[in-house]
Formats: sequence, C-alpha cells, structure tokens
Amino acid sequence: MAIAPRPPPSGRSTAPSAAARRRSLFYQILAVAVVALLVWWLASTTLQNMRARGIQGGFGFLLSPAGFEIGESWLPYQSTDAYWQAFLAGLGNTLKVAAAGILICTLLGTLLGIGRFSVNAIVRALCYGYVELFRNIPLLLQLLAWYLVLTQFLPAIDDPATIAGWVSVSKNGVTFGPGADATTFSPEFITVLLGLSLYTSAFVAEIVRAGIAAVPRGQIEAASALGLPRRRTMRLVVLPQALRVIVPPLTGQYLNLLKNSSLGVAVGYPDLVSIANTSLNQTGRAVECITLVMAVYLAVSLVIALLMNRVNRGAAITGG
Repeated sequence: MAIAPRPPPSGRSTAPSAAARRRSLFYQILAVAVVALLVWWLASTTLQNMRARGIQGGFGFLLSPAGFEIGESWLPYQSTDAYWQAFLAGLGNTLKVAAAGILICTLLGTLLGIGRFSVNAIVRALCYGYVELFRNIPLLLQLLAWYLVLTQFLPAIDDPATIAGWVSVSKNGVTFGPGADATTFSPEFITVLLGLSLYTSAFVAEIVRAGIAAVPRGQIEAASALGLPRRRTMRLVVLPQALRVIVPPLTGQYLNLLKNSSLGVAVGYPDLVSIANTSLNQTGRAVECITLVMAVYLAVSLVIALLMNRVNRGAAITGG
C-alpha cells in the first residue's frame, strides 16, 4: 500500500509584514519628532532665561583669541589662536590618550584574561589579584596615586635617569630620542594613560575570561584530540569563537575609557574638558562650552560604536 507524501509545513512566515514595517517606521519618526521638540523647548527656554538675566549667548566667542597657553598639544597652538583652535587642541589630547589607552588595555586585558586559564597556579593567582585590585579602586584615586609617584619619586629634572642612552626619565616626564628630535611625554599624559589603561584592562580581562569560558568544552577537547598544542588551541580555536562574545561588552569598555579620560583634568592634563573649563571661566559661556563638550564626546562615541559594530558583524556566525 502506497503511503501518501507528508504535506509541507504550513507555518507562518517570520518576516514582518508591510503593515508592521510601516507601523515601526511611524513610531521611529514619532520618537525622533518628540525628542527634537523636547530639545527645541529646552534650548528656547534656556535662551529666554539668559536674555532675561542679561547673559550673552552664542558661539561667536569661538572666533576670538583664546589668550591662554596649553601645556602640551598634539596640534600646533599658540595663545593668540582662537578658542576653536584651543578646543581642537584639547580634543587632540583627548584622542591621543584615549587611542593609546584603548590599545594598551586591549593587549594587557587579553593577556590577563587568558592568564586566568593558565595551568600555572601562580600565574592564575597574579591575574586574579590584578583584576580585583585595579577594578575595585576608583579611577580618580588611581590617577592621583600615579601622579604622586611620577612627580615625587622620579629623578630631578636636572639629573634624569638614562636608559640605554636613548630614554630619559625625570619629574619632567619620559623623553625618547636624542637632542632636538626627542619626543617627551609629560607626567600628566603618562598619569592619565597609566590610570586609564590599568583600570580598564581589569574589566577587559574579565570580558575575555567570560568569552573564553563561553566556548563549548568539546571544541577544546576536539583540538586536543587532533594533537594541537595548548597555545595553538587558544589562538586558532578558542579565541576566534570567543570573539563573538567579547566584542559587544568590549565596545562598552572602550566608550567608558573615552569618557573617563575627562578625569585627566584632576591632574592638570589639558584635555577637552580642561580647555572647556578654562574657556568657560574666561568667557562666561557655560551653556555653549558644556554643549560643545557633550557634542564632541557624543560624536566620538558614535564613531567608536560604529567601528566596533563592523568588527562585531565580521566576527558573527553567518549562515550558509
């Protein structure tokens, strides 16, 4: 007796309907309109209150000479330059320390996270102790501690310590290179870089540890059965799969590092916030200076998030 073929399943499609897409678009437009209306109301109310109190407003002050020096600047700057150039120099300093901090915390945090799985108990304990120490001490206290070390316990400026005849260390900072070609990193820059890197690397280490722990044990056992050494198993099998778990929270830590760089003002590092504070005190344009800082941090954060989203899409599993 012939058996009739089984009819295909008649389940509903999971793709959203045209009506659902239209409703979603409508709600998005409505949300944007509400936010825009709220921003307009806040801006108009603020301007009215400022005019009622005789407070000048506007961003025209950005074209006036700043009239103050900046201790160090990645970009060319003089006191006779305009305020917008001072803000640009402060932004350059912020990006310089943030980019270096992201690189260092990624490398150090990855090594610490992998070290948590070491077969050596001492290495595991050291990595665990590092993470618990640095992530449980407030970043501001760490910055102040590093600044105290750099400014009090390093050699005097007129008697620096020399390493290999090419690196000089003193209370003036660290200098690389001979003569006029030397490159100097100030104590303030080194303080902020050390604080941000060491603090954030503790969180990155936990993210890496969690990502490695999320890889199925069978993958490691299969690699071991094929005769792969432990290091190659970690590099070729575990880390590529763990990357899918690591990248999303890692993005958040990068954004935190960028925003935490504003604490550099506590040790005199001339970042964007420090320049904004000086400009605010000279011009009285509090709303404008704060708005500029908020807009810049928002823009840079969105760029970092966009780049990390591309990395995340590249690390995701694709069907096929």
